Amino acid sequence: MVIEILNIVLPVFIVIALGWAVRRVNLVDDRFLQQTNALVYYVCLPLLLFYKISTADFSVNFNFELVLGATLALIVSCCVSYGYGVLRRYSPQQLGAFSQGSFRGNLAYMGLAIVFNAYGDDGLTRASVLMGFLVPVLNFFAVLALLGPQQDNREESRIKRLLPMAWKVLANPLIIASFAGLLWSYLHLPLPVVLERSLKITTGMSLPLALFALGGGFSLARLRGDLVMAAMATGVKLLWMPLLAAVLLILLGVTGVDLKVGILMSASPAATATYIMAQQMSSDAELAGSIVVMSTALSIVSYILILSLFHFL
Repeated sequence: MVIEILNIVLPVFIVIALGWAVRRVNLVDDRFLQQTNALVYYVCLPLLLFYKISTADFSVNFNFELVLGATLALIVSCCVSYGYGVLRRYSPQQLGAFSQGSFRGNLAYMGLAIVFNAYGDDGLTRASVLMGFLVPVLNFFAVLALLGPQQDNREESRIKRLLPMAWKVLANPLIIASFAGLLWSYLHLPLPVVLERSLKITTGMSLPLALFALGGGFSLARLRGDLVMAAMATGVKLLWMPLLAAVLLILLGVTGVDLKVGILMSASPAATATYIMAQQMSSDAELAGSIVVMSTALSIVSYILILSLFHFL
């Protein structure tokens, strides 16, 4: 059991460590990593999502209860973390960063990779379909969490700040690719052999490149600001949120691979985008960066713990 679990988790973190090591010895620079991230975000992952979803049987791989349970876990985690921050009287900048880091997971880079290692193409397809529904919800509540505490309550100012972020949510390539794939699968449209084989070749580099870029951007220098607050957000993201997802999914009758996929996706560490959005929206970027680094580093422990529980239960 131990070897099996390590074979699932360690390859993901070895590729991340490779990206980190290559950057540390200056074989690549920050510009290369930025370009790689852009390639992964705008091309590779959208193609992967479209390919896996469009070629899947929608009636088999779409589980309404799974989508509902994972979405509820996300929303409840957002509300609880936000409410806790209000009760503790966190500053507006801290409140937004803390709340967002507590529920916004790195589904595309970490979640898909762990699920693929654990359950192969079948798990990856189910996770891709689930992600297609979760990403819009994640982005929407992330914007609310960051804008809500802002002290500038003028409606005109809020609208000016909200519109560009709303456009970014709608124009998210992962959302567009996911819904295009869902529509393709739902309508049972055929995928030409030439296109299917091209996508199969192209999408093979998606997850390795994503993990490599994630490792290259990993830096302990981002561990700044209130580390106690960052540790609390990390605990919510890595432990409380997957536990809540497990309870909700079981109550909704979700079982088997779908249950495990839902829990593993909910257990993904904080997304790098939380740091970027915190910077763009005048939130506490130092706290957001600390949550990303801390949750990514500690997720190796939480993933091993969760997979061990799967085995025993």
